[in-house]
Amino acid sequence: MKPEPATETCADGCCAAPAVEPDRRALLVRRIRLLVAATITYNVVEAVVALTAGAAASSGALIGFGLDSVIEVASAAAVAWQFSGHDPEARERRALQAIAISFFALAIYVTGEAVSTFFTGEPPETSRTGIVLAAISLAVMPALSAAQRRAGRELASASAVADSRQTLLCAYLSAVLLAGLLLNALFGWWWADPVVALAIAGVAVQEGRTAWRGQHCC
Repeated sequence: MKPEPATETCADGCCAAPAVEPDRRALLVRRIRLLVAATITYNVVEAVVALTAGAAASSGALIGFGLDSVIEVASAAAVAWQFSGHDPEARERRALQAIAISFFALAIYVTGEAVSTFFTGEPPETSRTGIVLAAISLAVMPALSAAQRRAGRELASASAVADSRQTLLCAYLSAVLLAGLLLNALFGWWWADPVVALAIAGVAVQEGRTAWRGQHCC
């Protein structure tokens, strides 16, 4: 009799993936390595541009966005470290913990910036460079996240799926930055950025807890 096909039992839908053939597994590992390298490269450039533009425009939103890029580099680097070894599964727990910590750090920073904005009442300053950067990131990051998530699910890698969610969260922050700059410039709605940022901080905490528990993928 042929074995029954595996059924999905996790809410994430990836823990019961069937066994992957060695050649396909090697391909997926290489794909994840390339996607992680692309994510790190893009975020390094993004961080430099955002921090430089933020300092020039005295924009806390842009500076925060640049620091978020640094956190994303740390998360992707954890996955790169995991898949650089001969036995990625043996390193997965530590990689997940590193990703979880990056989520928590992001939530703490975003919350601090949002609360500070509420108390000071100082809106994020408009920057053409910031608007263009946020728009580009909003197009690039979801594509990188989706590609890594597909590969991670097929490989049943919790760390790869968790890092893809970190990348997607950065796309949300790009939308927040873009919306905050545009709404403030067009309508004077300075409070739009911190309100949405607090919502994203809550998502980051939840994702961090999930990564720490290793529940992104069984």
